[in-house]
Formats: sequence, structure tokens, C-alpha cells
Amino acid sequence: MKAIILAAGIGSRLYPITKSKPKCLVELFGKSIIEHQIDIFRKCGINEIIIVRGYLSEMINFDGIKYYDNPNYETTNMIETLFCAHDELDDSVIISYGDIIFEKKILESLISSNFDLSVIVDKNWKQLWEQRFKNPLDDAESLILDPNGLILELGQKVSSYEKICGQYIGLMKFQGNDLEFIRSFYQNAKEISKNGKNPLNPEISFEKSYMTDFLNSLIKNGKKIHSVEVHGGWLELDSISDLELYKQLDKTKTLSNFFNSKFS
Repeated sequence: MKAIILAAGIGSRLYPITKSKPKCLVELFGKSIIEHQIDIFRKCGINEIIIVRGYLSEMINFDGIKYYDNPNYETTNMIETLFCAHDELDDSVIISYGDIIFEKKILESLISSNFDLSVIVDKNWKQLWEQRFKNPLDDAESLILDPNGLILELGQKVSSYEKICGQYIGLMKFQGNDLEFIRSFYQNAKEISKNGKNPLNPEISFEKSYMTDFLNSLIKNGKKIHSVEVHGGWLELDSISDLELYKQLDKTKTLSNFFNSKFS
């Protein structure tokens, strides 16, 4: 098993901190976001770690890590960043966004999933979102599950909580026979997009496609994506207000309501 960390983004909402460093190198609780991830992966026995870099790539340099670069990081999104490392999609692989930290138990639950396509879903998301946003729905997206935990839809804008069964956090596992399908599905979608229409999301260019666009398209094409349900135990660092909030929660000893750094 290997891990791919997608860390190409600029992190404009963390400016001015990200004027001089990539988003994944912003520090939280004594070390950078990406160091939190590297440590957790190694604690769980995953030593083959790949980082896909972009913005200020030369600053992301850790021993024992394999690197790919997305030279078009300014005009692309997560899917294009992931497929910069397409050669690594040949084994059981954990894929993680580069702006999250998570407890060891979160990763262990994902590793334990036997399904070919598994995605972490936080059932307690609203508690954290109420701290991060005045109106949680401003940043919320759909995530619909069937009674067996299969994901039916995710990543769509919502106006109520009816279509939110949990929060997609940007942590997933691909393995087994579906890996070959995923590689060919991406290539086919990219080829179709050359005719002017993005089959993943017709409202944006193919290069700007989100990971949720890709996952939704897999679902529409008959692939079963299984949720791995968790209850908190992770944080997303997306803005200066996030950084200030987490520091305040830590100072007031209420951070453990959402994330316990002792288990990360």
C-alpha cells in the first residue's frame, strides 16, 4: 500500500502566509500539515509516500518521499494533480488532499476497508462547520448514502441539510480491479473534453474538474463507492480564519471536541 498526497495548490485564502510557502507547509500544532500526514502514514506502516507538488514546489522536500510535479497548478484542480502521478495508480493507494490533518484511527479505518473504492465520510461534520462558518450551508455540499453505505452523490451545492448524510473530507482509497478502470476512465474523459464539453462537469473546463466531479462520474458509470464512516477526528486548513479558530480551540482546551492531536 502506498499514499499519494495532493499538494499542488496555492492556498490563496491563507495569504499572506502562503505568499512565501505552499499551503501544505503551513504549521499547525507544532509542525506543517504535510508533516502531520507523513507521520501518520508511517505510523500506520505506509512508507511508500508520493507527493504531487505545484506552487513553490522546491520548498516541499522531505527524505524518503517520491515526488511528481504539476506544472499547470495555477490552471488545474485535484484530478489533474492526481493524474500527474498516474503511474502510481497500480496498487492499493491512499489518496489525501494536502490541506487536512487526521487522527491515526481515521487512516486505520480506511486501510481496513476491503472495497475497491472507499471514501472517508464524517458523520459529525456539522459540529465543526458551525464553528468554521456563520452558516454551515454556505460551504456544505451534498453527500447522499444508501442504506448500505454506498455513496449515491457528492459534491453538489445544497440549500438544505436533506442531502447531506456526512462530509467528504478528501481522503480515499483506490485498489483492486477498479484501478485499471479509473486510469482508462480518466483518459477517455480527457479525450472527450477535447471536443469542447467536459463529461465530468459541463459547467467547467476538464482541467478545472474537482475530485468530486470524478467520483460522481464513476458512480454514474456503475462503479460502487463505499463510505467509511467516522465521527470527527480531522481538520481542514483552508483559510486564515481556520488557523485562528484551531489555535483558539487549542488554547481553550476544546480542540478535542473535533480533533485530538495526541492521536495524530
